[in-house]
Amino acid sequence: MAAIVRWHPMREMMGWGDTMDRMLGEGFFRMPMPLAVWGDGNLAVDVYETDESVVVKTAIPGVSADDIEVSITGETLTVKAETKDEQEIKHENYLRRERRYGSFCRSVTLPGGLETDKAEADYTNGILTLTFPKAEEVKPKAIKVKAA
Repeated sequence: MAAIVRWHPMREMMGWGDTMDRMLGEGFFRMPMPLAVWGDGNLAVDVYETDESVVVKTAIPGVSADDIEVSITGETLTVKAETKDEQEIKHENYLRRERRYGSFCRSVTLPGGLETDKAEADYTNGILTLTFPKAEEVKPKAIKVKAA
């Protein structure tokens, strides 16, 4: 047997709040997969340092090395690339189209004390690796402790 519950407007409003929290928490407005991977035209980067250098890595699949532009202005590194659409396939013949085409760009600020003029770039299997050697004055130095 069902219980009779007196109606109260605040109870109804609380229910809507829970519903909205569930919708937003479960990704109601989730971006489609290609944009979640590429961001809004930005490249995802990994930046880490070793004792000798700072390394920047980014995945740029489907792009030839000639179509990648790397520049440094001050301490700002900018990587640009562009993938081109395949023109031989007509738009109406697609059953699913998830790969992203267009230009990608990412700028990151590098730490100071790098010899950017001696940077090395390697592009293998769709991964761009940029290595910036540290200047001698910022490299860690070990100090030998002598016993008295």
